[in-house]
Amino acid sequence: MTATPPPHGLRVLLAGASGLIGAHCLELLLADEAIAAVIVLARQPLGRVHPKLRVQVLDFENLRDQAPPFAVDVALCCLGTTQRAAGSPEAFAHVDHIYVAELARLAAARGAQRFVMVSAVGADPASPVLYNRVKGRAEAAVSELPFRSVHLLRPSLLLGERRETRPLEDWSKLWAPLWSWLLCGPLRRYRPTRATDVAARMVALAKDESDGVQVHYFTA
Repeated sequence: MTATPPPHGLRVLLAGASGLIGAHCLELLLADEAIAAVIVLARQPLGRVHPKLRVQVLDFENLRDQAPPFAVDVALCCLGTTQRAAGSPEAFAHVDHIYVAELARLAAARGAQRFVMVSAVGADPASPVLYNRVKGRAEAAVSELPFRSVHLLRPSLLLGERRETRPLEDWSKLWAPLWSWLLCGPLRRYRPTRATDVAARMVALAKDESDGVQVHYFTA
């Protein structure tokens, strides 16, 4: 993996900066000397001020109409919700598939050469499981766009402090130390992953000069 930025640094588009992984990504991007500017698309103000940072508050239902003019080199997508938070399977799919695809189209139109997104370990557009199927369809939509490279990160259960509660996920985290050691060989990719590790990988991939669609698992 190489990390040679343009002379004046990379311009990064970030969506999902208020979430578990996105918040860590934002801090890493702002601290990285290879990053010249960070444009965040958000539904609400972040309450964060930094010389590199530009926050654009908008409605993701009208993303391409409301997004102001800007040019970027790479886009990082940390958008995601749950069926419980969204209120219905259709609403969940709208955020995790349609919003992600619309963001990718906007990024491509604004010059991004790389697209880095958080997906899920079981992502598959043909999966009988709604969550995995939606993630797989989002991956497929992004991969069809004319980026130089697309990086699909597929973590399993995420470890970290979220702002909202997720009862099933919280229960899984509680018991994770007791069952994760059983996951060996190909099953290692299903072990819990720290959100900070996913964010660090995303920022590293933002500077990666390799080409093509690449899938990344976490097997620590």
